[in-house]
Amino acid sequence: MNAAKITISIDHELLGRLDRLVQSRVFPNRSQAVQAAVEEKIARLQKSRLATECAKLNQAEEQALADMGLLSEANDWPQY
Repeated sequence: MNAAKITISIDHELLGRLDRLVQSRVFPNRSQAVQAAVEEKIARLQKSRLATECAKLNQAEEQALADMGLLSEANDWPQY
């Protein structure tokens, strides 16, 4: 893995909790713990963004488009 070094500031209480996770071997080190947390947060944000965008869709309009697509494909299907 090609990693970049960064510097962050973190609350002392949160750092203590992070260190306890490392001490209990949930994570091998602070860096991996922080990386896992950032990855998880980004994944959650992306999922919630997708849900937000999907909520903007007009369900009836999307269903009509899907039905049109299926009808056009149905004519291409072989007869059984």
